Amino acid sequence: MSAHPIIQVDDLDVYYGTSQILFGVALSVRPGETMALLGRNGAGKSTTMKAIMGLAPARRGRVMLRGCSISGLRPHHIARAGLGFVPEDRQIFSDHTVEDNLVIAQKKGPEGQDEWSVRRVYDVFPLLEPLRHRVAGRLSGGEQQMLAIARTLMGNPVLLLLDEPSEGLAPIIVQRISELLGQLRGSGATVLIAEQNMHFCLGLASHATVIDKGQIVYSATIEELKANDNIRQRYLAL
Repeated sequence: MSAHPIIQVDDLDVYYGTSQILFGVALSVRPGETMALLGRNGAGKSTTMKAIMGLAPARRGRVMLRGCSISGLRPHHIARAGLGFVPEDRQIFSDHTVEDNLVIAQKKGPEGQDEWSVRRVYDVFPLLEPLRHRVAGRLSGGEQQMLAIARTLMGNPVLLLLDEPSEGLAPIIVQRISELLGQLRGSGATVLIAEQNMHFCLGLASHATVIDKGQIVYSATIEELKANDNIRQRYLAL
């Protein structure tokens, strides 16, 4: 595995108006890792994801993608550089069919990668294929989440960003999405997941970073987090 991170975040300060939300946030994700960014509601997880994508510009610090700075770029340029973002509210094209959503999003990766096709999506997300002609706005919440992930993969990103993928979903659907993300990890995909649900990530992620009140307070392998009762109780227990 390469020692060079896919994404490197250094000393990010982010404000909403006059209120500072992130304080010197730093993290990195290496090729093939699934990193869980964990924290309670309001800890700064979503703001970190938006800052990486250029949706919440940082006042200080930088974001490096494969060794090149993407700080200050517009979100669509960041997407073209290889980041795929699944936001908390999914933002599917609700008036289009499932397959239309996939086809609209299809593009090669920044170096011509063309690993994801409609056929491969249906192979990995078999629940979507029978729904291929259904209008996306009529899908259940879990089906919409699967579609949002699949649609983002159609852009062949080098790093997949998932913001709260388990939020508001029934436990059986959360389990199914966990299995799908496990398949992605097994295929060598690089993923950063922002999650409040620690248990969703424990069997899925390879590494964990914990954020609290806009600051990174812990970073380790997922096995080290499992063994650290103090960190889990102090920052992640609900």
